[in-house]
Amino acid sequence: MSAAPHPRELLLIGGGGEMTLSVDVAVQALEQARARGLRTHVTNRADTLAATPAVTAAADTATAVDFARPGDTADWAAGRATDGERPALVFGVREMAQEAVAATAQALELPGNPPAAVRRIRTKDACRAALAAAGFRQPAVRVCRDASEARAFLAATAGPWVVKPRDGADSAGVRKVTGPDDLPAALAQLPDREAPFLVEEFVGGKEFSVEGVFVGGSPRVLAVTAKEKLPPPYFVEIGHVLPADLPEETRRSVEETVTAALTALELCFGLFHVELWLTAEGIVLGEVHVRIGGGWIHRMLPHVRPGLELYGTVYDDALGLPVDLPTALPAPERAAAARYFAPPEGRVTAVSGWDAVRTHPAVLHAELRVGPGDVVPGFRSGGDRVGAVVVGAATPAEARELARELVASVRFTVEPVDAVDTGDAVPEVRVDLEPRPLTSSFRISHMTIETVDHLRLRLLQGGRTVGEGEITADSGYGQDGPAIAAEAEALARTLAAARDDSHHGADGADPVAPLRAALEKAAADGVGAPARMLVEMAFLDRAARRAGVPVWRLLGLPEPGRVRLLHTVPIGEDIPLDGRPLKIKLGGADDEQILRSLLGVPAPLILDANRGWDRQDWERLRPLLAELAPAVLEDPVRDPALLPAIRAALPGTAVVLDEGIATAGDAAFAVGTAGGLNVKLMRFGGILPALDALTDATEKGAARMLGCFLEPPRAIAYAAQLAGLCDWSDLDGHFWVSDDRPVPSYGLDSDAPGIPRIAYTPEPARREAAAI
Repeated sequence: MSAAPHPRELLLIGGGGEMTLSVDVAVQALEQARARGLRTHVTNRADTLAATPAVTAAADTATAVDFARPGDTADWAAGRATDGERPALVFGVREMAQEAVAATAQALELPGNPPAAVRRIRTKDACRAALAAAGFRQPAVRVCRDASEARAFLAATAGPWVVKPRDGADSAGVRKVTGPDDLPAALAQLPDREAPFLVEEFVGGKEFSVEGVFVGGSPRVLAVTAKEKLPPPYFVEIGHVLPADLPEETRRSVEETVTAALTALELCFGLFHVELWLTAEGIVLGEVHVRIGGGWIHRMLPHVRPGLELYGTVYDDALGLPVDLPTALPAPERAAAARYFAPPEGRVTAVSGWDAVRTHPAVLHAELRVGPGDVVPGFRSGGDRVGAVVVGAATPAEARELARELVASVRFTVEPVDAVDTGDAVPEVRVDLEPRPLTSSFRISHMTIETVDHLRLRLLQGGRTVGEGEITADSGYGQDGPAIAAEAEALARTLAAARDDSHHGADGADPVAPLRAALEKAAADGVGAPARMLVEMAFLDRAARRAGVPVWRLLGLPEPGRVRLLHTVPIGEDIPLDGRPLKIKLGGADDEQILRSLLGVPAPLILDANRGWDRQDWERLRPLLAELAPAVLEDPVRDPALLPAIRAALPGTAVVLDEGIATAGDAAFAVGTAGGLNVKLMRFGGILPALDALTDATEKGAARMLGCFLEPPRAIAYAAQLAGLCDWSDLDGHFWVSDDRPVPSYGLDSDAPGIPRIAYTPEPARREAAAI
């Protein structure tokens, strides 16, 4: 007897997020699949799966797969297919999961959007460029890496402007600026202060969105939504009305423009949500999404178009089932509106009127997530919303007014809460870990590195980040990412719970002293250096933000100025001959050949053998090294007893030790035996112990190098604040971890308090050299 065939399966990638709205969307998508006899399989990050039990309960199966790595998701799904578990269709309801959805559909040869098209619309500047090239009106926009580039764009264009993340959602970090003086505050609101960001011209006019579904690869508009936003500088949506009350001719023009744009962008599958403005010059297109709009639009649409199943329509189309949806739909015959609560900032002491709202017969959905004792944050992004009311009515005007009345009828009594982080409240500690592949392999004498663990520790106050640390860990160096995350979280919680008396003491109290003492105790207790660095970053960032200064100024360091980099050349890579100081990785079988190729190179040479030579190697290579006369020889030999002979043979070369130099005692040994040291914050446990080691080395006239591992830009910028105390800066490790383009030098942008950002704008007098 043959086995029963497996039912067809829907693979829902990314499941639902932790917000109520996202859970509701995911559950509806799963229910409409089940109604069609589809088995359902949800993937999501493990922590989000655990935090969204309603989603996993609505699915037949759930697996922890990180949608933030589209290739990994596609590979996982392809592996299942090889084992006979092949889904009938792939779908996703979350913005951040769409690239993984497209990559997986392509890998399984299932219906879906082209991955390149999804990447294009997810990268806001690339989408703008594509739309402009296709002839659609677009505001001028520039990708900026620091405040200097943003100021240059402001000087070259007409304001006002909008600062926003290059890749984001829920209006997080989106802020209007009217001139250069507004930039520091806007940049400080960006969710990731190390990532490139966008500055674009502000578009005036009323804002709308178009909701629809692709059928047979062609877009079908379901409705146009009118949007209402809070006044600038923020752009948070406070309400929606569907359908928008537009003249018929305008509605048709909007729909035609949007469908033409979707076609030009090569999108063809699923749902769509396209934002736009109606201006005096015509329609200006905004962001394009291949998912349903937020703001409870997924509940509003089925109300205004009875019988419509948003996700079911996509499934039917993908499975080749008939879809009863005309190419041009008539205007809806009834309306719906959504309105968000926006109570004043403060601690809630009482709420009245809520029961009458949630039981109102016209309410399609209502939720309120705050009550007495909760603190209401500022309304700066979609994540700050505390509740909503969705209603149905006969006309758009009636729906809008009813939603406003119901929201206004709920009264919040609040008491003031100091909006500044004073240190009185215990911050929440959050640690995230994510494996990340390098942009290219990195080979040194004893290993090749392909992937690192990215760790981010945030201190949160009322949902806002008030201090942040960021590092990467590599197992090849004995850095265990999960172990570091656990150590750092435990240490940060201990420090967060301790009262910071320095902030409340007399004027002149050292704001860093309690942190220094706590970290020294942690070191004595055996807490590893990477965990201490991660925690130190977050708490020094917090202290500097509270003081309104960059970290280097908080610590009394000299202004870092321009950081001139060594150009690191891993083993096996071509050596550039453009005059930059070169840090050549040695310690392999080809060292003699590499050294011979360097004869006559017109650039300072820093040679790093990573303790790769024994006495025989040194004797064999000594004549070549004497002829090359490198500026620095780093970690040449395994046996420290050889160091005096090496220093005598190379009198013009600074010899520095790196491997194993992690404490004050190690630093003293390096200075005494080699005459120099390479200080890496990840080894010493942060900027404070590193500063002590560099200060001592300076007093003894030793050679000083500031180094790094393969680390993210924020950690590199953190270390670069010590560059003014060093002879050499080997701080280019982020070029293998991020998309940042390698450059010969960079500055630090200290416009905003806390840990500075890397500023890549070249010096005016050195533009030609920096472009080489």
